[in-house]
Amino acid sequence: MRVKGFRRTGLVVAALCVLCGAVLHSTGPMPVDVPAWSTVSGMPLLIIDAGHGGEDGGAVSLTGEYESRINLSIAKRLDMVLGLFGAPVLMLRQEDISLHDRDAGTLREKKVSDLHNRVAKVQEQENAVLLSIHQNSYPDGRYSGAQVFYAPTAGSDALAQAMQDTLRAAVAPENQRQAKPIPDTIYLMSHISCPAILVECGFLTNVGEEQLLRDGGYQTVLAAAMAGCWLAFSG
Repeated sequence: MRVKGFRRTGLVVAALCVLCGAVLHSTGPMPVDVPAWSTVSGMPLLIIDAGHGGEDGGAVSLTGEYESRINLSIAKRLDMVLGLFGAPVLMLRQEDISLHDRDAGTLREKKVSDLHNRVAKVQEQENAVLLSIHQNSYPDGRYSGAQVFYAPTAGSDALAQAMQDTLRAAVAPENQRQAKPIPDTIYLMSHISCPAILVECGFLTNVGEEQLLRDGGYQTVLAAAMAGCWLAFSG
């Protein structure tokens, strides 16, 4: 897969946001179960969750890169792009750290505490939507492609469908994956009350896609696509 072609300037990134929004709108009107964002005072707060962090590195890529670091890099780019448009954003973490309490000792205690703290932070916010960024992995290296999962909260499925369509149009038109409900075993997504989606940006176990996911230019394109979708969906 080509990597150099994904390096973009800030102006092109902004243009891609507009393009992704246009792609989203070209698919037709939003489903009727989408929350009426415009009836709420102000644009919703987008909470960006860079999955894992610190001792919990998540999946490991073919070249030894931790998922948590790739998640954070994409999340920071998404925050930056949305900042160009003045969209309200809250990053749950801005460093490669776990968000556990100080008294958590074992790795298990830290993971549990980290998830509880993320849930608590999300639940504190009003008029918010959660976007959690992750990377996929599978023993069979043939599999690739971004996939979006949605929480069982109102409006989550519509946002997930829009995000899946936008990522397909922006980075991989051949990707036939569809948005799906997230398993109830995912603690963060099953313990919050706001609309929420989880984006698996690609497979760290696919040789070509792993190379892309580690590339800063490609990460920026992914972030711009997600930003474009969010701006079109919430605007």
